[in-house]
Amino acid sequence: MSAIREALILQKRELERRLGQKYIIRDAKIHGIASDIIKVIIGPRRAGKSFFAMNQIGNAGSFGYANFDDETLADAKDYNEIITELDSIYNKPKYVLFDEVQNLKKWELFVNRLQRQGYNLVITGSNSNLLSKELSTHLTGRHTITDIMPLSFKEFISSEGKELTTQEIMARFFEYSEHGGYPEPLVKGLDYREYLSTLFESIIYKDIVKRYRIRKPKTVEELASYLISNTAREFSYNNLAEMTSSESPHTAKAYVNYLKEAFIFFEVSMYSRKMKEQIKRNKKIYCIDNGFVLAKAFKTSQEKGRLYENLVAIELKRRAATSHFNFYYWKNQQQEEVDFVIAGDREISELIQVCSSLEEQKTRSREIRALLKASAESGCNNLTILTEDYESEEEADWFGIRRDVKFVPIWKWLLNQAE
Repeated sequence: MSAIREALILQKRELERRLGQKYIIRDAKIHGIASDIIKVIIGPRRAGKSFFAMNQIGNAGSFGYANFDDETLADAKDYNEIITELDSIYNKPKYVLFDEVQNLKKWELFVNRLQRQGYNLVITGSNSNLLSKELSTHLTGRHTITDIMPLSFKEFISSEGKELTTQEIMARFFEYSEHGGYPEPLVKGLDYREYLSTLFESIIYKDIVKRYRIRKPKTVEELASYLISNTAREFSYNNLAEMTSSESPHTAKAYVNYLKEAFIFFEVSMYSRKMKEQIKRNKKIYCIDNGFVLAKAFKTSQEKGRLYENLVAIELKRRAATSHFNFYYWKNQQQEEVDFVIAGDREISELIQVCSSLEEQKTRSREIRALLKASAESGCNNLTILTEDYESEEEADWFGIRRDVKFVPIWKWLLNQAE
């Protein structure tokens, strides 16, 4: 028996075991599943891409499975043997699912050839840049992309399998805001901190240090640790170089890009009508899951307000993938800030502040003042403040600028229940 066949048989056994486990239904769908177009699913490691793919194609027909996180397959010399053995083991399945396909050298040429030969392919990957470059170069017009992130709050509470009371939803929200949405620890009752700490380190070494042959892995660790401890804050590459052992701002920028490609972090730019100004100004950094912040950030950085802001940023990123809008932050010369500016092709549609509590008058005045100034500057009158539990709609005034402001509990906004 060849090493490739043996690896595929062992993967099939593992697959059969996994298919018997609890699965949380995701809101997303694979488009064109019955067509011969290549279905691409991208997102962070362990976010549930393969389970999502199996659930979708399993309802449509039989499928064969190959996981290229296995070095036996990733290092294969004869790619034809992979597909021949898959056809044999799975009896010429209707679909072929390639998991973590970016680990296979020149995978895009192999996948492209199989598609021409009539195979119905679904592929998953955990490196956004690697996939996007090959997809645009070799698969143009012959693929669809589905983004799978850690569970949304709606998906998180759906795991209960029953209708929850408002009090129960609030309790789950507090849990979600700290632990995040990775499915496996939720389904299996694993310790979140231990699971996510191990996963974080695995991504750093497997998807960054090893892939890009980084000589000083400690620098990447330092950089990731610094960023995760400063989630929802502005950063500059000069500052990152000073705060870590990065050789230069250029090196720091390269490492940040690797961390973004591995779906650990994402950036939000400052809003400006001038593109040069937008590029020049500092960006804000956000983490793809609050659970990573709990597991890896310095304890002093676990401020509730920034965790809530990070939650909102994640949800905006999720919604933007399907609703096709952009989001930014706003800041004026007086350093007053609005957390999120929602913008379509031609105009700003909403301004959003995130604040855990408005009980202190100073905090309330600061958040509203920034919103009103941004409204006057942008012409957008759709103003929202997301809070932990306060709900209202009020007229606000600042030196003659009068606007209606909606106050919405974050959990309602996450569930799209805001009135």
